[in-house]
Amino acid sequence: MKEDAMATLIRPDGELHYEVYGEGFPVLLFAPGGLRSRIAMWPSPVDGPPRPWVDWTQALPQAGFTAIAMDQRNAGDSRAAIRADHGWHTYAEDHLALMDHLGFHRFHVLGGCIGGSFCLKAIEAAPRRVTAAVLQNPIGLNPAHPDYFPNSHADWSREQLAARPELDAAALAAFGRAMWDHDFVFSVDRAFVRNCPVPTMLLPGTDIPHPAVISAELAALLSGVEVVTDWRGPECLEQQEQRVVAFLKGSTPL
Repeated sequence: MKEDAMATLIRPDGELHYEVYGEGFPVLLFAPGGLRSRIAMWPSPVDGPPRPWVDWTQALPQAGFTAIAMDQRNAGDSRAAIRADHGWHTYAEDHLALMDHLGFHRFHVLGGCIGGSFCLKAIEAAPRRVTAAVLQNPIGLNPAHPDYFPNSHADWSREQLAARPELDAAALAAFGRAMWDHDFVFSVDRAFVRNCPVPTMLLPGTDIPHPAVISAELAALLSGVEVVTDWRGPECLEQQEQRVVAFLKGSTPL
């Protein structure tokens, strides 16, 4: 499918900004950035340091895929409600609605940082639609820093309230509990990961928000997972791109 690069999906409670690149089997991209996950996180900033990851909005179309990138709700140019009963399922509903809108019934997912948890939640929500998942630098509960994500959520909530004073602080706090008052990768449990029904590739994390211990557990639980150990940094970009593209091509339905 080919579409104008910049577009907006109207949701019942807001608007989501997305962009579509290339033609071929679809790959839905979830950018790094935590709750600030947005399209601009994929490319390196102008005059800034290079990203340690491939810009998949460019690499995947060149490899014959359609890449769909998006600003998550309340990040980048996307704006939507924030309610006390929102959580990981709310994001999954957005993701599936976007693919419905674009006419893609089956698709791969690739996510960096929080995107790894979005990938796993999308599989749980629609196991017959998601055909493969790449988990790049996945987040998770760091036993040595258990307050990292609740504290980050508090910072994000202050930003949201400053920009949109009409928001309900109690709802923001309840939303935070729904997102972060879990262990492991936050969005799904270990039993689901152990029985994950789609092929997976893992690019492990190594720091506080992307703990090595979580990646090690994912590697142990995911049946048949392909692990790319040396993927981070400019010297690894070519291998990173080759390995991920080969995995996605090998997992694309005939």
